[in-house]
Amino acid sequence: MADTTPLMRQVEAFLAELAQTASPATIDAYRRDLAALFEFLDAQGIDDGGALNVALLRRFLGGERARGLAPRSLARRRAAIARFAERLRRDGRLAHNPADLVRTPKAPKDLPRPVDVDALARFLDTPHDGSPLSVRDQAMLELFYSSGLRLAELAALDLSDLQAQRVRVLGKGAKPRQMPVGRRASQALDAWLGVRGALASDGETALFVGARGGRLGHRAIQQRLVKQARARGLDEHLHPHRLRHSFASHLLESSQDLRAVQELLGHAHLSTTQIYTRLDWQHLAAGYDAAHPRARRRRPDDSDTSS
Repeated sequence: MADTTPLMRQVEAFLAELAQTASPATIDAYRRDLAALFEFLDAQGIDDGGALNVALLRRFLGGERARGLAPRSLARRRAAIARFAERLRRDGRLAHNPADLVRTPKAPKDLPRPVDVDALARFLDTPHDGSPLSVRDQAMLELFYSSGLRLAELAALDLSDLQAQRVRVLGKGAKPRQMPVGRRASQALDAWLGVRGALASDGETALFVGARGGRLGHRAIQQRLVKQARARGLDEHLHPHRLRHSFASHLLESSQDLRAVQELLGHAHLSTTQIYTRLDWQHLAAGYDAAHPRARRRRPDDSDTSS
């Protein structure tokens, strides 16, 4: 520790604190973002976060943009720095948070398209070879689509998280929520639990395990979804986030209940759900025309009482 700089110690302390509430993926991303900042500051001869100011941050982010960093990545860089600087402010090393006065370009809202509901139904109903791995994959697919889980949420599931027609998940910020599990997903999970013992190591608590008996990792889950899409003839790139997006979009089209979808997705803010689900204007307009008393179309045989 004696060979480290004050800035390195400050970053590690910040990440250790953040790890208490954030996901491992978030920690890894913030570590990379702050490593880029550290490299920039080191080139300036700065080794203490207390020297951060608006001019330095604008130069850093401007340089990142000049070398081609995408708007979304720039926004994440700024978010990581803002949270780090806020900790320094709380510790009395900064008088104010300089990131509050720095802006980055808005990222495009390029969310994935949902898979067509009929195409997805045909895909999920396509028979598989009946092997334990395929039974497991079917359970994962059904659960992703039935409950709209994030990849990290599904990978972290333990056997104890399953209840009757429900599953308990830990979302972002370690916030727990109960998710309903549909009939088809329940059937697929029952089938998987019936063969799980053929793969799982003794004492393994993970719901989904790999061929070696341990918890199935994020990358392995992604690869299995791609493999199943190819094997079943789904002519689209399939990944967990797209299944989550399809869950939200299809549910919203059926229920038109944005607040309920927000709760199911685990979003803290309704605005996130509005962006995420890409509300279809024609669908909303049709609902408006059918429901609003001043918007209903007049029937052709209605008489015109004006004179």
